[in-house]
Amino acid sequence: MPLYKYKAISRDGSTVTGNVDAANEADLDLRVTRMEQELISFSVARARFGARQKVTRRDLITFCYHLEQLARAGVPIHEGLVDLRDSVDNPVFREVISAITQSIEAGKTLSQALAEHPKVFDDVFAQLIRAGEEAGQLPDVLKNITENIKWQDELAAQTKKILLYPTFVAIVVFGVVFFLMIYLVPQLVSFIKSTGNELPVHTRVLIVVSSAFVNYWHVIIAVPVLAIAGTVIAAKRSAAVRFRIDGIKLKMPVVGAILRKIILTRFANYFALLYASGITVMNCMQIVEKTTGNLVITQALNDVRKKISEGNSISASMASVGLFPPLVVRMLKVGESTGALDAALLNISYFYNRDVNESIERAQAMIEPVLTVILGLMLGWIMLSVLGPIYDIIGKIKT
Repeated sequence: MPLYKYKAISRDGSTVTGNVDAANEADLDLRVTRMEQELISFSVARARFGARQKVTRRDLITFCYHLEQLARAGVPIHEGLVDLRDSVDNPVFREVISAITQSIEAGKTLSQALAEHPKVFDDVFAQLIRAGEEAGQLPDVLKNITENIKWQDELAAQTKKILLYPTFVAIVVFGVVFFLMIYLVPQLVSFIKSTGNELPVHTRVLIVVSSAFVNYWHVIIAVPVLAIAGTVIAAKRSAAVRFRIDGIKLKMPVVGAILRKIILTRFANYFALLYASGITVMNCMQIVEKTTGNLVITQALNDVRKKISEGNSISASMASVGLFPPLVVRMLKVGESTGALDAALLNISYFYNRDVNESIERAQAMIEPVLTVILGLMLGWIMLSVLGPIYDIIGKIKT
């Protein structure tokens, strides 16, 4: 945030100068007013460069919940946003709310003001707010959005849970192997070689691997880092590369199936919210396509939308691309025939969400022993290759 140098008048009429951090001019005025002073003039002393604080899901949950309560109480949106701006601790989010407030003062609707900040409020968020404004059900829509963001936050926490332990164990395994190969193994190998005895195959392999680590440790570290960085850059610059990577993600053992279920859960949940708010099926599909985060599934949903535009039913279109399993397609078909498509979509979201939770628990239970076995096998191989010849030497000495 910039550091402002300001001049103000205190309550007793004296002139006061000082420095204060603020997100923008409106935030500066607010902070000076809180100090019971009236701002006269200001200038930017310097800009502070550092890690910008992000707007988190919890910030959005608080925003939606408070705005819902104020709307239900009959407080005008503009006044509610001003109150929210004064109570928000996140300076970046406070700046965004200040900009939204200024847009509404200029005559824009809340949905139009939110759409000006797509990095904070995505297209689904803005479209839901617009539907709530048009239907006069803004508090109910805000409540649904709050519940949806809470669900997303829980889902993200579960996803991190399945990745945290394997990542930690992988780092530990790599660190242990690196230490053994570079420091411990070379010392023991020099002793083994000095005996002149013939070495077993697994020991000779260990010596070759250890020599590679000693002589090319910088390459061993740099190659994975450069490969990952190159893949990320290529994916950002080329849609074809990203499409291929997204396809590989979905085909990965264990993780791929869970990722597909998470994406489809998000799709069904968003679709249900949009459709229940009065947005047409075609518009729902067009909006939700952007939220998948996976080009393969986005392409499949785009094909579904084209088939729907040609007159096919939603369930038949879904079945034709093989995106959903037969059970889910049948649920969609029942929802279409009974006129309760939003309820069917919510049931699908519940179905997948429960399946994701169970899959994560199974994967967690399976990954832990697998990684433990891998670590044990690697350490066992190293110990056997090093200590085996030493025991042979000791045995020959005794005889």
